[in-house]
Amino acid sequence: MRHFLTLKDFTKDELLEMIALAQKIKAQTKERKFVPYMEHQTLGMIFEKSSTRTRVSFETGIYQLGGVGLFLSSNDIQLGRGEPMKDTARVISRMVDMVMIRTFEHTKLEEFAHYSQVPVINGLTDSYHPVQLMTDYLTMIECGKHNPTVAYVGDGNNMTHSWLMLAAKLGFELRIATPQGYTCDEQIVQEALTIAQSSGATITFGHDPKEAVKGCDVVTTDTWVSMGQEDEKEQRLKAFDGYIVDEALMSLAKPDAIFLHCLPAYRGYEVSEETFEKHSDVIFSEAENRLHAQKGIMVWLDAHRNED
Repeated sequence: MRHFLTLKDFTKDELLEMIALAQKIKAQTKERKFVPYMEHQTLGMIFEKSSTRTRVSFETGIYQLGGVGLFLSSNDIQLGRGEPMKDTARVISRMVDMVMIRTFEHTKLEEFAHYSQVPVINGLTDSYHPVQLMTDYLTMIECGKHNPTVAYVGDGNNMTHSWLMLAAKLGFELRIATPQGYTCDEQIVQEALTIAQSSGATITFGHDPKEAVKGCDVVTTDTWVSMGQEDEKEQRLKAFDGYIVDEALMSLAKPDAIFLHCLPAYRGYEVSEETFEKHSDVIFSEAENRLHAQKGIMVWLDAHRNED
C-alpha cells in the first residue's frame, strides 16, 4: 500500500508523475471536463488541526474526481474521546477508499497508516507538509521556474522540512535562513543531505536572509507563529526581527523572482503588505493549486494502491 506521508518516500520520477497528473487534471478542470477518475470513492478527512485550504481543496477535489469527502473532526469521531489511533485506522479504512489526516505529531500519522487498509495522505503534521510542496512545485513550473534556486526565510518548521525533501529529491538549489534557535530538525536535515548526494541538490543553511535571497529565483516563507505556538508569540516576534520578506529583501533576488506563501499570511510579520500584494497573483494561484496538486496525488495513489 502506497501512502503519501512525506516526499522522501517517493522517487523523483514518481513525484513528477503526480505533478504531470495534476497538470492534466487541472487543464481538464479549466475546460469544465470533470473526468471521474475516482468515481463512487469516499475520502475520509480527519482534522485534528483546522484549516481553510486543506478542507476546501480536498473536499472539492474528491467531488470533482467523482467521489465524496467526509469531514471528520476530533469532535465527530471517537479518536477525540480517547480511542487508540490504530483502532480508528482499522475501522475507518474498512469503510472508505482513502484517508487524509491533518494532525500534530507525525508519529500519529505513521501509526494510522500502518494499520490502514487504504492509502493515507498527510494533510499536515508538525514535521511535514508535503501536499503544500507539491502545490508549490506545480506553481513554480507554471511560472517557468523548472530548475530554480529557492530561498526559504523564516522558521525551521514543517514547511522548511518539506522544502528540504523536495529539493533533495528533485535536485535544485535550496538556501535556508533561520534565526538562531529556530533551525530545522537535525535528523531531517541529515536525511535530506544524504538524498541530495544522489540528486545533485545544493542545500545550504545560514542566519542571514540577504545572503539566502541574493540572486535566487523563488523566495518563500511561512508564519512565524504556527498553530499551537500562540503562547510563544512575543518571544518569536523578537527572535524573527529582521526576517520579514519586504521589497528591500526581494530586490536582492533576480528581477523576475516570484514570492510564495502557503497562507495564511500575517502582513507586517513574515511578509510586508506591499510585497504580498505585489505577488498576490502568484500567491493565490498557488492557493488554487492545492486543489489540482492534491487531485494528482489522489489519482496516483489510487492507481498504485496495490503496490508495496
